[in-house]
Amino acid sequence: MIGERTIDGFVALTLASEDLEAAFVPSVGMVGCSLRHRGVELLGQREGLTAYASAGGTMGIPLLHPWANRLDRTRFRVADHEVVLDRDSPRLSLDPNGLPIHGLLAAARGWQVERHEATGDRAVLEASFDFAAEDELTAAFPFAHRILFEATLSANTLTIATMVSASGDSAVPISFGYHPYLHLPEVGRDQWEVEIPVREHLEVDRLMLPTGRRDALEIASGALGSRTLDDGFVAPPAAAPFVLAGGGRRIELSVGKGYPFVQVYAPEDDDVIAYEPMTAPTNALVVGGPDLPLVAPGNEYRATFSIAVASDATK
Repeated sequence: MIGERTIDGFVALTLASEDLEAAFVPSVGMVGCSLRHRGVELLGQREGLTAYASAGGTMGIPLLHPWANRLDRTRFRVADHEVVLDRDSPRLSLDPNGLPIHGLLAAARGWQVERHEATGDRAVLEASFDFAAEDELTAAFPFAHRILFEATLSANTLTIATMVSASGDSAVPISFGYHPYLHLPEVGRDQWEVEIPVREHLEVDRLMLPTGRRDALEIASGALGSRTLDDGFVAPPAAAPFVLAGGGRRIELSVGKGYPFVQVYAPEDDDVIAYEPMTAPTNALVVGGPDLPLVAPGNEYRATFSIAVASDATK
């Protein structure tokens, strides 16, 4: 099933099955603003859609492009081009240490809906964004490319595929990601059950920037309790999902091909946990190297992740 509903004054396009409904807002950066299982909201709303539209930040399931998380400077060279970010630009957000964070497309207008239909047992939403058509964007990130977003809902699973095609005459560095903020409103945070099937941790410095070193690390499954996390990891095999469960409900996030890294974020002061698919480590645009994919002119990079929600019969 497909439809639309108004959320905080914005038109959201919906995809729905018998138990699950997902909603996205094309006029606000294609943000996934809602994921409801049997009427219960499972996405962290944080400061809400209105604040996201006016001031950026993050909520729901936002796309972070052309980089996820932070960079250690506003001027650098990558793929034979110079990137110069304007600290005064309304498109640029800064973290508490003054570092550029979360890319340039927060709440961006310019998304074009290409398809919104139900076919068989699936509901599909496709939209595109022509980065090269925005002079302000290409002045900051001088790589012509086009983004295609595809959300598919089938039964109890939402799958989001993102394609970046190099539409100019130079290669495009790929460093985007998503921050799906998951939330179980009917269960206290300390009782959330988590499974985080990682094995390799990315060491960071005091500014939360990777040092380049990696170490073995396993995170015990069980109650989240008072634990907090803001850590980057090498992604686990695709068959191993990240899990949030409690109150008779189980959410599984699985990263597919195209996302070799994952950030896990569980702050002390917000009842959310984010399992964040990333195409490259934090600060990869600046550091470069083998962990930063490059898409040759005329080619495309594709990355997918999925969120499955089901009742947990053991609870």
